[in-house]
Amino acid sequence: MAAGSGEAAERPYELVVFGASGFTGQFVVEEVARTASGGELRGPLRWAVAGRSRNKLQEVLERAAERLGKTALGPEVGVLLCDVGDPASLAAMAKQTRVVLNCVGPYRFFGEPVVKACVENGASCIDISGEPQFLEGMYLKYNEKAAEKKVYVIGSCGFDSIPADMGVLYTRDKLKGTLTAVESFLTVKTGPEGSCIHDGTWKSAVYGLADQDNLKALRKKIGYSPVPVVGAKLKRRGLVFYSQEFKQYSIPFMGSDVSVVKRSQRYLHSQLQETPVQYGAYVTVGGLGSVMKLMFAGILFLLLVKFSFGRKLLTKYPEFFSAGRFTKKGPTQKQMDGTSFTMTFFGEGYSEGQDPQSGKPNVKICTQVKGPAWLCCYTDCNGSSSCSSSGRFSSSA
Repeated sequence: MAAGSGEAAERPYELVVFGASGFTGQFVVEEVARTASGGELRGPLRWAVAGRSRNKLQEVLERAAERLGKTALGPEVGVLLCDVGDPASLAAMAKQTRVVLNCVGPYRFFGEPVVKACVENGASCIDISGEPQFLEGMYLKYNEKAAEKKVYVIGSCGFDSIPADMGVLYTRDKLKGTLTAVESFLTVKTGPEGSCIHDGTWKSAVYGLADQDNLKALRKKIGYSPVPVVGAKLKRRGLVFYSQEFKQYSIPFMGSDVSVVKRSQRYLHSQLQETPVQYGAYVTVGGLGSVMKLMFAGILFLLLVKFSFGRKLLTKYPEFFSAGRFTKKGPTQKQMDGTSFTMTFFGEGYSEGQDPQSGKPNVKICTQVKGPAWLCCYTDCNGSSSCSSSGRFSSSA
């Protein structure tokens, strides 16, 4: 959802991290502070943190300074008090900045008031939502208003779905010919401390699966034009399948990657007349024992998520129902430092001069996005790479 350049260039802040004292927000603050002090910008960055508690916000700034080896962050960093349940405070925040980095989720419950305040008051809004219902709903309600105000509203700017979206484009650019289809496989490796995921992601999954019918209705109301299939049609995999490339079982990736990539491809085709790329996203889960555990947990999850009392149980006891994979405290610093991921892209298409509308694909390519949580490297599977550091929960090529 986008428009032209933002208005009100002389606002007190260029960006505000909203929800800065939350689990995700504290890491976003650290990375903003690192970028602001790294000498890569054209000038000093005027930015602020925002949330409900001044004391907690100050603690986050102190933690970021300590992590960066500083006694304190500079006076250019402001502190704003606002609450997602207080529209006036959100409007006041939006009026003071050009961009809001919204870290308050689940977004289906807390995201719209922030989007509304930003659009109405001329600030762009960026979030890390992996919730397709929220993304489609905000597009339906605020796309035209954002265009009128000349601001941007950009979702899924975290692990969902920057690696996938940029990975597909990187693969397209590396193929000598026309790329027509890509499958990605996510593999996560953990260190000796193990790993877990904050329960905010768990809550998003619970309510997202419970609301699948509403997502279909939203997309029907938006009236998306179908993206044409160019080249051989990409076959959908089963719910569980054995991957010969990885020698382990895989399942469809349940995040927003497919939705986001498809939207990007629709835009590239309709606005820039580029060849659209078909896309499928999967995650490796291990051997047969892991599959059996996953199937049992999945069946229980799907049964409970259909009922109100079941959703309450799932969100109240995430650690129990996820076998420890999701916790209310989230991962420790050591767990995050020891965790890395690889997203492998297998693409196929047609060589230069070959008509994609006739015949079978005759070229293949393999690329990867890999690294620890704070660094993404886009590489060919046979060697050359392009790396970029970014936020712990976001990355770009």
